[in-house]
Amino acid sequence: MRNPWKAPGPLFLSSLLLLLLTHHASAQNINVGRLLRFGCEQLVIERTDPLVNPGMNPSPHTHQIVGGNAFNVTMDPLTMDPSTASTCTTCVYSEDFSNYWTASLYFRSPENGSYKLVPMQTGYYGLDGKPHPVAGGITIYYMSPFGVGVHVQKQKTTAFRPGFRMIAGDPSYRANATTKPRGICHRCNGNGDGFRPCDERDTSEFPAKNLDSPDHSSHMAYAKGPWGDVLAGAECPASHPVRVPQLMYEMQWDTKAFNDERHFDAGTGRQPFVYSFGDGTGHGQHGDYIFGWKGDALQRGMDAVLGDDCVNDGCPVLKSQSQEDAVACTKATQVLGENVGRNGECRWLLAAGLFLAQRTCLFIF
Repeated sequence: MRNPWKAPGPLFLSSLLLLLLTHHASAQNINVGRLLRFGCEQLVIERTDPLVNPGMNPSPHTHQIVGGNAFNVTMDPLTMDPSTASTCTTCVYSEDFSNYWTASLYFRSPENGSYKLVPMQTGYYGLDGKPHPVAGGITIYYMSPFGVGVHVQKQKTTAFRPGFRMIAGDPSYRANATTKPRGICHRCNGNGDGFRPCDERDTSEFPAKNLDSPDHSSHMAYAKGPWGDVLAGAECPASHPVRVPQLMYEMQWDTKAFNDERHFDAGTGRQPFVYSFGDGTGHGQHGDYIFGWKGDALQRGMDAVLGDDCVNDGCPVLKSQSQEDAVACTKATQVLGENVGRNGECRWLLAAGLFLAQRTCLFIF
């Protein structure tokens, strides 16, 4: 895998897309239909992580969180169901109170060592071709197995159940993993050398008996399919026999403000971006998920995508809300009293012990 942060040309590309992108399907004659694809606006950016650091306030690094507004420092599946605890959701489908979150991305100034949050921009466009009304958020995919050739494999998937949670990726990685699929990829979008191939994506299967595991990942296994064992597979291993929807996140960062060719060196891989947990390689990016669909809504949606009337954000069997209502769903940060950069200088520690001093901070809440 090439360095995912390598500058592609004299101008750095205007956006970085990561975690789970479709890639060159036509070249491989693979049909990528049969999915739900919809946007979830930003709920909050803060240093909390109820999966990895439950009860810790603040947790070691910032995340961007979308979904139901019941997101909390502690989300014990035995006592808390996001679908009933939430009063609103930032997702287009109003029955989805799940929470989805990933690490934030920063620009580190080579001149003075200060950090700026790289702003998110929407990567999601509705069926009318229009983007969301505000920048930020995550595009969510729930996918059934891909077909090969002109045919789509209409294979039923079993929806996640209350209490299900999962993590993809590993924040400790600083090099390409060769022994364990991570389900993470980066892609540049703009001029220069164009789209960068994604070697790995997030596709997961879980056994019927387990909703979670101590590491939030070993209860899952990757299915084999036309793109190997990480994307759109249909062949579940015997240890994990239940085929569930393939869950994918897509995030896009607007890097136009940082397109200074002096900051990049394609030969050495030098570049100015770093994740909030201190990773400047991109290999440690990760995504977290807590299931929170109401009732049997997700199962209804995944059954409907096997027909002809349900696709992306246009699925009649699911309730949806306006983009304005999704944007209106917010929650206050739980890390009280911490200046994380909304106004003026902010100072705190990244997970890897990297000191952060920002004088012009562009955090978006």
